[in-house]
Parts: sequence; C-alpha cells; structure tokens
Amino acid sequence: MQKVNLSTVSEFVFVGLSDAPEIRLLLFVLFLLIYLATLAGNITLLVAISTDSHLHSPMYFFLSNLSLLDLLCPTITVPKMLRALLLEHKEISFSGCLLQHFSLIAVVGTEIFLLAAMAYDRYVAVCHPLRYPSIVSTKLCAQLAVGTWAAGLLNSLLHTSLLFTLSFCGPNKIQQYYCDIPPVLALSCSPTRSRELVILVVAGVLGSSACVLTVLSYIHILREILSRNSPGIWHKAFSTCGSHLTVVCLFYGTTICTYVRPSFSYSPHRDRVVSMLYGMLTPLLNPIIYSLRNKEVKCALRRVISRVRSAL
Repeated sequence: MQKVNLSTVSEFVFVGLSDAPEIRLLLFVLFLLIYLATLAGNITLLVAISTDSHLHSPMYFFLSNLSLLDLLCPTITVPKMLRALLLEHKEISFSGCLLQHFSLIAVVGTEIFLLAAMAYDRYVAVCHPLRYPSIVSTKLCAQLAVGTWAAGLLNSLLHTSLLFTLSFCGPNKIQQYYCDIPPVLALSCSPTRSRELVILVVAGVLGSSACVLTVLSYIHILREILSRNSPGIWHKAFSTCGSHLTVVCLFYGTTICTYVRPSFSYSPHRDRVVSMLYGMLTPLLNPIIYSLRNKEVKCALRRVISRVRSAL
C-alpha cells in the first residue's frame, strides 16, 4: 500500500525575492503595479471579447480562455508574495501550500493544451479557410475548451498527489515565493527520485504532445504559405498567426527553464527570477501582444474604452 503523508511540518516559510529591508518596499510597489496592470489588461480583453460581436469567433473564444488563465496565474501567487514583502508574513500552512500548488499546476497545464488548440485553430484558418466555419464549429470549440481544462486539472491532481504524499520532517523554508515542485521536493525527507522521475515523465509526455501538435500545425502552415507563393501571403499569415506564435515562444521558453530539468540543477536565485518572468511578466505581455498585432482587438478595445468614458 502507498504510504500516507507522515509530515511533521505544519507550515512552510517562503524565502522571497529579497530580504533586504531597504528595497522591500520598492519591490512591493513594482510588483503591485505589474499585478494591477495584468489584471486591467486581461479583464479589459475579456470584456472586449464578450461584448463586441465582431470578436465572437473561435479564435477570440480561445483567446478569452487564455486571458482567464492569465488572470488566475498571478492571482494564485502574487498576493501572497506582496503580503510577505509588506508585512513580512512569509508563512503558509501545509494545506495552503497544497492548494496553491494544485491551482498553479492546473493553470500551467491548461495553458499548454489551450495553446495547442489555438495552434490547430490557426492551422485550419490558414490551410482550409473555406471549410473553417464547418470544421472549427461552436461544438468543437466547447469540446476543446472543456478538454484543455479537464486535462490541466487531472495533470495537476497527479502531480500534487505525488508531491504532497511525501514526508516533510525537517527544514520548512521554501526557496521560492510560492509552492512550486522543485523547492518543495528539496524539503522532503523521503526518497524522491522515483516520484521525480514519474513527474518528469508525465509532464514530458503531456507537454511534448501539446508541443508537437503546435509545431506540426505551424509546419503545415509554413508549407501552405510556400506552396501558394502569392503576393501578400506572408503578411497575411503573420497577421493571422504572429501573435499566437509570439505567445507560444514566450510561454514555452519560460516554462522549460522553470520545470524541464532534473532537481540537481535547481538554483534558487536563478529560479526565482525565471519564475517571476513566467508568473508575472508573461500574463502581462499576452494581452499586449494580441492587442498590438490585431486590428480587430484594437478596435474593440477602443469601443470598450469609449463606452467606459461615456458611462463615467
């Protein structure tokens, strides 16, 4: 039978980005502004997509799901970090750490599958434009969205059960500003090699499958562009796929640096910076990327801002 958790640790203590009191307030203000800008950008994008009939299409349906994930990701970790910077309250209960870890991994996993679904949507739009409405139907969009969220939750449930059924009976200082896999694994007094291997294999299989689907979609898009060789085709394809491709590169770059490596290469100081890039800057940049590269989104945002001004 599998061992139950024999933890004698009732709480963990975060080691934040800086313990220097002279810059703690500066970091608090900086991260608060980034967090508020992230909330404002993604909420505005969600409002624009839901209220503007011009954006009621599969592409923007998936984009609204991405914006929701970009709202959840920093909300899971940043408020606790801000509290630690302002009040020096760095403790989190064992159950609180478990819940934070489960929520964060669920959001990360869902976003991986959602980006793959968005890549398939772009493939159909470029390679089969006449059949696009019949292929990417409302029913298929709903199925893909439910599938991505379900896969993310199941993946997180597996990772969380493997991690938090270990024994924690010694140090309780997490070398991070949230409950992530590598720093929590480092605190366990149980053998972790087998579970670490399972986590890497599962994450590798699921992540690689989504990544392969994304890459194959863009390979077919590139082949279609080269086969047509018509004037303006490159500009049209880039305007259709450029924003998504930029977001994919940003997401996979930071995620790979954070998770896809063995625990012996774990570096607390470097990983805090990388985690900050993934957890705070990526959700901030995603709505900006889509807004700058998409005329329909920019027009919708102007209409939303105009309505808000009129209401005020």
